[in-house]
Order: sequence, then C-alpha cells, then structure tokens
Amino acid sequence: MISAAATQRAVSAVAPRVRRAVQHRAAPTHIPAPHRGLSRSSVVAKASEDDIMEQLMAMLGGGKKGAMVDEDKALPGRQQAMKVTNKHYVLGNPIQEPFPDNLETCVFATGCFWGTEKMFWRVPGVYSTSVGYCAGYTQNPTYEEVCSGQTGHTEAVQVAWDPTVISFADLLSMHWTCHDPTQGMRQGNDAGTQYRSGIYCSTKAQHELAKKSAEVYGAALKAAGRDRDITSEINGPGDDRLYYFAEDYHQQYLAKPGARPYCSAQPTGVPVPEDFLKENGAKLSTSYWKKYGPRPGCTIQVSNEPVPVEEALNA
Repeated sequence: MISAAATQRAVSAVAPRVRRAVQHRAAPTHIPAPHRGLSRSSVVAKASEDDIMEQLMAMLGGGKKGAMVDEDKALPGRQQAMKVTNKHYVLGNPIQEPFPDNLETCVFATGCFWGTEKMFWRVPGVYSTSVGYCAGYTQNPTYEEVCSGQTGHTEAVQVAWDPTVISFADLLSMHWTCHDPTQGMRQGNDAGTQYRSGIYCSTKAQHELAKKSAEVYGAALKAAGRDRDITSEINGPGDDRLYYFAEDYHQQYLAKPGARPYCSAQPTGVPVPEDFLKENGAKLSTSYWKKYGPRPGCTIQVSNEPVPVEEALNA
C-alpha cells in the first residue's frame, strides 16, 4: 500500500507537466461549435493532461475517475494557504472574507469552475466570487492534487451577494440551469470527482431551500423527458468540508487576457419552475433568464461585465 505522503510526492513530481497542459485547457478530440478555432496544440494539451493523470493514478495503483477517495487515503496537504490577489478582476471587490455584514455567501459546484464563476459574477447583486476546492479532505490542496482524484474535492465557486438586490432563489436558479446536475462525477468532457455538482450552504435556511429546489428541479427535468436523477451534493453549514482558494491564475480566469474560452458545462435548457421562484422571493423575471441566462451547450459566450441591476430588474 502506497502512503498518502508518497502519493503526494508523486503528484508534486508530475505537477509541472499538468500545469503546462492546463494553460491550454480545451475540449479533447471533438470540439463543439463554441470552441472551434482553438489550436490543435490546445486540444492535444487537454488530452495530455488527462493522460498524465491517468498514468499517474495507474502507477499509484488506484484513483479511477468517478471513485471518491477514502478520507484515510487522501493526500495530507499542507498548513500554508494558497496566496491569491484579494481583488476581483471584474467586480473590483475583495474575494476573501470578511465581507460586509449585510452579505450572504454560498459555494456552488457545476463542473469546471472557470465558466461557473463567470455566470455567477454577472448576476446583479453579486458582490464577489472566487474559485476554489470544496468538500474534500486534503488541507490547502493544489490544482494538480485535486486533478489526481486523491483529495476528495470538487471545483467550486464561492459567491457573496446582497440579499436586498438578489435572492438565494435566483442563485439556485443559476446553479440548476448552468449545467446538467444529473451527470454524477463529470460534466461534459470533464470527468472525475472534481467535477461533481454540489451546493455547500452557509445557513440552515439556505440548506432547506436548496434541498427543496432540487426536488422541484428534478421534477421539472422528468417532466421535460429527462429520466436521470439529480446527483448534486447539498450540504448544510454543519456537514460540508472546508472551501480552499484555488491558484491565483484560476481566479476570474475567463476575464483575463489570453484566457482560453473553454467550457464543458451542459445546460439542459430546462428552467426552474416560475412558481417555485416566486414563492421563495426571486427578484429576476422569466424574461431575464431568457435574455441573460445560460444557453444549452455552453455558458461563456457572453460579456464579462455584470448585468446592471436596473437593466436586470426591468428585463
């Protein structure tokens, strides 16, 4: 049996190759229409990243994609936290707590965190977003360690918002409609436990509404002819594991110069039922979602700028 410490040393050894590959992250083999025009080298780089991790885990004798690591076998990590720039590249506000007292926070996971973060920072009333690793076991993991499948984390986005401008129900609507929450340990081209869907709540009220929204949206998917069950984790404030910041280059990645327009999200095109949203204080109208909401097949072919509050509420 190879120890967790030995596994971590092996992951660290292969990390430079993975880091070089991820700079060119793109869809492997088949390139959907929104990604056409990417260079062949970027496509090969994504495939190479996957190959490297597959070979690494085969060498270590485990780590099949889709299989959660046991806590006692997870990488040990480190005490030093990831250093990040504490200013949102688009919104200009801090991305690290403490936030102003009037704000609420929640962590959402919908696959690759690049596209997820962009969809949330555009929502009016959102004060800040960041990307990180959530619901795993390893302390302060690196991207390469999370990709190995040996930390238990999923790629996630922490959202801080003003509840007088936008409601939690609105953010739940974004969560459910910006990906396919029935795909289990993958999202589109991205496969592995680090791409699983989840909602990690900071209050009991959030937790209850998130669970109710899953029931309602699951029924909506079935009514639309989608037979698979929702697989999203929904954790309350007492049972979710820590959120750790991802590397600085991942923060607001899609807004930065030179970013590759990669998106593997698979929005279903099925909206959250309007009656549920109204009953739970949603402030955004159906017309808002039609104009600014996620589109089937991709979530990132929109402006980086947030939707103005007045424009959103009058949509």
